[in-house]
Amino acid sequence: MEINGVQIEDTFAEGFPIKVARVQITAVTERWALEAAREATGFGTSVIGCSAEAGIECIVDGSQTPDGRPGVNVLICNMGYKNLEASLMNRLGQCVLTAPTAAAFSGMPEAEKQFDTGKKLSFFGDGYQKQVELFGRNVWKIPLMSGDFIIEQSFGAVDGIAGGNFLILGQNQMAALTAAEAAVDAIGKLKGSITPFPGGVVSSGSKVGSRYKFLKASTNTAFCTSLREDGVCTLAEDISCVYEIVINGVNRDAIQQSMKAGINAACRVPGVLKISAANYEGKLGTHQFPLHVVLE
Repeated sequence: MEINGVQIEDTFAEGFPIKVARVQITAVTERWALEAAREATGFGTSVIGCSAEAGIECIVDGSQTPDGRPGVNVLICNMGYKNLEASLMNRLGQCVLTAPTAAAFSGMPEAEKQFDTGKKLSFFGDGYQKQVELFGRNVWKIPLMSGDFIIEQSFGAVDGIAGGNFLILGQNQMAALTAAEAAVDAIGKLKGSITPFPGGVVSSGSKVGSRYKFLKASTNTAFCTSLREDGVCTLAEDISCVYEIVINGVNRDAIQQSMKAGINAACRVPGVLKISAANYEGKLGTHQFPLHVVLE
């Protein structure tokens, strides 16, 4: 299979189950909603070393938020519901409650799994917090020096998928990076997924395991062009740079749509020679996304 002359390898991306919560952060302006969202999703690239995987899903206007203010939807992901609940507590308490004019609402109010995060954070009010109904939501008003912080009583979560991915193999670094940026921009227009790494792009693609027993993951040596002389790199000679796009989603369809949009965008950039994907023979997860099927 080819797209715009770019070879699409007949392989698959391997994802794994993860728990996902959507939080809608609003503020008096889009700037402050984004500031809170960026803080809340910081240090959220991979559960290999982060307390959660997190990212900005999309920006929404006042017609799509409970309080009619500008908003940002974020997805916070973790391996289990217990850890996800702790991540919500820490990130909303430390990064959203502290942000000027910010408020936090559940983006999954209909989900079967619910956490009483708002109630627990309300104790910051030192006994002066109030439970009220606003905007048709059950919320807590927590008094702050700058005014009340509004947070919904409960936040929903669902079973999602992490680790959907594709690899961009470029003739040179700038071609691969430009293609990666185009892919992330295309994915950013869709709802239901995030690209949690810096700018959505992974420079340090990894494999499962290591020669060092204390490491769960290590650099994907087969795709490291500087290891050609070591006989480890498996890339063709005309490929000098590889970037990976990793995608977490609320369901399988969200991952597939994001992969398709991202790959098509990347293939429009001159200097992209091949699209592949990372998989680990089932050692990482149970979800497989064959590239040729995704692109049908």
